[in-house]
Amino acid sequence: MLVDGKWTADWQPVQASDAKGGFVRQVSGFRNWVTPDGAAGPNGEGGFPAEAGRYHLYVALICPWASRTLIARKLKGLEDVVSVSVVEPALTDQGWRFGDYPGADRDTLNGATYLHEIYTRADPHYTGRATVPVLWDKQRKTIVNNESADIVRMLNSGFGVLADGTLDLYPPDLAAEIDALNARIYPRLNNGVYRAGFATTQAAYEDAFADVFGMLDELEARLSAIGPFLLGGRVTEADIRLFVTLIRFDAAYHGLFKCNLRQLSAYPALTAYTRRVLAVPGVRDTVSIAHIKRGYYSMKALNPAGIVPVGPDLSDLLGMTA
Repeated sequence: MLVDGKWTADWQPVQASDAKGGFVRQVSGFRNWVTPDGAAGPNGEGGFPAEAGRYHLYVALICPWASRTLIARKLKGLEDVVSVSVVEPALTDQGWRFGDYPGADRDTLNGATYLHEIYTRADPHYTGRATVPVLWDKQRKTIVNNESADIVRMLNSGFGVLADGTLDLYPPDLAAEIDALNARIYPRLNNGVYRAGFATTQAAYEDAFADVFGMLDELEARLSAIGPFLLGGRVTEADIRLFVTLIRFDAAYHGLFKCNLRQLSAYPALTAYTRRVLAVPGVRDTVSIAHIKRGYYSMKALNPAGIVPVGPDLSDLLGMTA
């Protein structure tokens, strides 16, 4: 991680642990917003007006949080407005790296080798982990935001007329329900798989494991009764947030993170739901099972030999070669 702008130690997946040995996720350090007129958003400072070509996303295809932003960018028709760079999937001793792995990019914008260099360009004294996604302002040469939940919402509404207005991922009439679902799904499932995978005690692992499968059971029942999406007939940000975990479940979380009570295929409604979201135009373009497996299984703390499993066979779920 970075300490006062200096890279100080080899990358490790566990950021912090609580007294019980449970995984504690780092709080995002940059929380400004792009808005149609440049006014301040819900938090942070103003001065980041929506402009075509001004902003750039740094992402990793293995990362569910980064993939949230890629999906929102696709669904809102912002591909020609916000440019993107994809880091290599394998985590190095200095974290995310740019390069020539298939599907990854070199950093032609800032000339960085590692993502942490982008953080120190924004703040030469930054202390913390260099995480994806990062929304970069080319004009001010700084990071606007590195919190995926914020970035999804600003891609939905912060770019005003530059975005496709026919789809609202956070419609006012569903906002309260979306917030309630997010608040329930995030700790138990989205972050729950990480709590299981990075637990440092048996008790912390078993607590997380119970949350993961309790939430999957709850969602299976919900989708069986409601469908086709979490809030009925409309795709919302809640679907994006759930989908990015489900599409990685069998490929990474079931094996590497020891979430192995059942595979996603054991849940008919969730499997059908994952296919439906994957079939939404643009979503499939954001998914790379090759990056997902290569990235997760590069974590030395969990897989010292770095062997990437050949399976599982996801052709039925994906409907095509991954």
